[in-house]
Amino acid sequence: MEESVRYRIGYALAPKKKNSFIQPSLVNLSRDRGIDLVQIDPSIPLLKQGPFDCVLHKLYGDDWKFQLQEFAIKNPNVPIIDRPNAIERLHNRISMLQVVSELEIPQDSDDTFGIPSQVVVYDSIALSDSSAVDALRFPVIAKPLVADGSAKSHKMSLVYHRAGLLKLKPPLVLQEFVNHGGVIFKVYVVGDYVKCVRRKSLPDVSEEKLESTEGSMTFSQVSNISTQDRREKKYYEHLEEAEMPPLSFVTEIARGLRRVTVLHLFNFDMIRDVKVGNHYFVIDINYFPGYAKMPSYETVLTDFFWDIVRKKEEQDRLELDSEIDEDHDDNEEKVLSTNNCDGGE
Repeated sequence: MEESVRYRIGYALAPKKKNSFIQPSLVNLSRDRGIDLVQIDPSIPLLKQGPFDCVLHKLYGDDWKFQLQEFAIKNPNVPIIDRPNAIERLHNRISMLQVVSELEIPQDSDDTFGIPSQVVVYDSIALSDSSAVDALRFPVIAKPLVADGSAKSHKMSLVYHRAGLLKLKPPLVLQEFVNHGGVIFKVYVVGDYVKCVRRKSLPDVSEEKLESTEGSMTFSQVSNISTQDRREKKYYEHLEEAEMPPLSFVTEIARGLRRVTVLHLFNFDMIRDVKVGNHYFVIDINYFPGYAKMPSYETVLTDFFWDIVRKKEEQDRLELDSEIDEDHDDNEEKVLSTNNCDGGE
């Protein structure tokens, strides 16, 4: 009996990402579908490894980028998920959210979206300059300008008053805080697949709290904020009851972001303005997020892998058919040319 075709997807991931993403459940399900997930050793030239039907990666650095470029030149039909130049746009929180303004989505429906008011501050002098932040209303979220997935890039602060800015270290993005009911919507995108889930977020800041609170509050990831305070625990009791944004609306934004970023794997964080119940803000976009937290991630990713390798196979087949057609046409031309020569003698 003829052995069924198997596909090889090479993955190059940092140890922490590998441990969270390459779970036995994903490896086994992929294997059952005829897809073998093969670890790439970044210390060995990529061209000396393989063959691969797809390269999946989340590594950075000039050396790795060069290796991918070399590999792409030698293997133009092998998909690289995703291209470094496309990923790098998400490493800066200004260029990251600029993509939202590039979406060509009509906003004449009941639900609208945008980004919060924000400014970028490059040095400490600008933090003490009132004109630099006059356009923003406090409180504000202070985020590192660089968003490369490192622990440092996740360190943020909720700043209640202008004086709280003086303790911060630029370069920073200052983003106007919008009360959103303590709920953030994480939208996972895997190719054409879109999944929206609820997560807890920063509690709303009332006018009374703003007047009575000084300084700032630091945190890393919003969804990991501790809820030791009894009032905060009660605040999040109704998290699962929070109304989800319409799926068609979320999917339209997700597909628009896919087109603009030219990325296959990312998620974006979205909040709903409590003052304008049908207006949403996109506040962050992350490349290759923690998919293991997404429901049924193994099935979703395996389906994605399958689509990628089958599209490659189809492309290879079309190119082979094209080459055969060209050879056939060349042969016909030679025959015609020979016949014409014979007829002229």
